[in-house]
Amino acid sequence: MAGRKQFDVDEALRRAMHVFWRWGYSEASIDRLTEGTGLGRSSLYSTFGDKSALFRKSLQRYARTYHPLYDQALSGPHPGPGAVVAAYLQVTLNRIADPAVPDGCLLTVSATQFPALDAEGQAMVRAMIDSLRAMLEQALLAAGADGQEAAELALCTLATNKSLAVLSRAGFSSDDLATVAAAAARLPLSPSRGAAPA
Repeated sequence: MAGRKQFDVDEALRRAMHVFWRWGYSEASIDRLTEGTGLGRSSLYSTFGDKSALFRKSLQRYARTYHPLYDQALSGPHPGPGAVVAAYLQVTLNRIADPAVPDGCLLTVSATQFPALDAEGQAMVRAMIDSLRAMLEQALLAAGADGQEAAELALCTLATNKSLAVLSRAGFSSDDLATVAAAAARLPLSPSRGAAPA
């Protein structure tokens, strides 16, 4: 039928997401995007817009795919804050171990290339990170952490999550990554106030 697209738009977007995930925004050239999606330049532009627009759509697809997994893992109930940290980081480890996707995390690699993004892309990356941080804080509060503890642990857990993504891209083993995650889940809450380990 005239005007009907002869390809699966969602599959093309999934493949574009993997290109940005593997190479980062700066190195995800149009040639790499056309090769990765199997689309010609005209089809790519007419379907998704320019590179920045395609990146934002890819980032949105990434969030739709993976952020619900974090939400589910944090839904609890959890016996304590350490269990919240462990559940969150296990989602990260599971994704990293998936051979069907690139190493690391699209959100993390995008954050490392923040200056290369346009203002809308920067705002989207920061909003997604902030959303994950808020999700963690709420789960930690529900698991018994007080306000300051929840804020501190949420930030540290988010930092550990991003570190795992970077280490995986550098070829660290799954055992090494699991060691980092386990150590993070054992971190004490606010030791200055004498709290017991989570």
